[in-house]
Amino acid sequence: MLQIVLEQPGKFTAMDAAEPVRQPGDALVRVHRIGVCGTDLHAFAGRQPFFSYPRVLGHELGVEVIEPGDDSHGLKPGDRCSVEPYVNCGKCIACRRGKPNCCANIKVLGVHADGGMRPIFALPARKLHRSATLNYDQLALVETLGIGAHAVERGQPQAGEFALVIGAGPIGLSVIQFALAAGVQLAVMDTSESRLAFCRERLGVKHTVNPRAGEVKAQLTTIGAGDMPTLVFDATGNAQSMTTAFELPTNGGRLVFVGLIQGDLTFNDPSFHRRELTVMGSRNSRPETFRSIISMIEAGKIDTAPWITHRFELKDVPTRFPEVAQDRTLLKAMINASP
Repeated sequence: MLQIVLEQPGKFTAMDAAEPVRQPGDALVRVHRIGVCGTDLHAFAGRQPFFSYPRVLGHELGVEVIEPGDDSHGLKPGDRCSVEPYVNCGKCIACRRGKPNCCANIKVLGVHADGGMRPIFALPARKLHRSATLNYDQLALVETLGIGAHAVERGQPQAGEFALVIGAGPIGLSVIQFALAAGVQLAVMDTSESRLAFCRERLGVKHTVNPRAGEVKAQLTTIGAGDMPTLVFDATGNAQSMTTAFELPTNGGRLVFVGLIQGDLTFNDPSFHRRELTVMGSRNSRPETFRSIISMIEAGKIDTAPWITHRFELKDVPTRFPEVAQDRTLLKAMINASP
């Protein structure tokens, strides 16, 4: 069986692997689509802090059930599913308090444990979320959307408040989707004019900010009729941006970090205390978020079609992935793993 392994930063290898063996509670699935996300790109570049090599990447997955297993959770052969790749222990305090997304013993497929860059693999059946109508592209994008949905849940936006999303890459786009659904007055900031144009033209974002076009605070106060944002999401995974983000929420505001870096952040404490900021991290998403997003896509409330800008085959990952990773037009690459 073909398996693509990231042996070390910058080096993928195609190799032959044994057929997977199901453990109790596992389902056997056939992988049809694999989305490439920022985590994969950072792992390839050697900048993913929760990572070890060698590793089979792939956690944004659209799969088909082959064998549901003994504890099937209602699954049957042929079901199309999205994979919730966060394998939690169910016993730690985070799990007991309904936060399996930040389980103390979490194993994320494609990060801490081997993921889906292979035609067939086994995973806990409880981590499969089926849909009778969505295609494999849509199912593979549910996990990315879940990251944004959970970040917005963390920020608790109120309709009409002034919110800013920093970073219009794939994770930023997922935050934008759910911030708009919450009814905020939204601005999006990025240094890429093409990404800002995509936000305006394809997602309906009214206000965009490019730091290269002028002083950021001046642009923001113009949008906010004299006020800075009350809610800021940083989805860049860039240390300079994340440090600067501390200065952007107004007094009493909230700052949600969706992206992460491999290192420390610092901030000015008097400025932080004077404004009584609330700063939050956002990690992964929860099972109920997966089910909600699937329902929203099924109902036509989210259109995933504009997201996919690149496609290639699983066998071509060693040659195509490095090329795509350097392409500045990349929003979302989709890998076809079907035979």
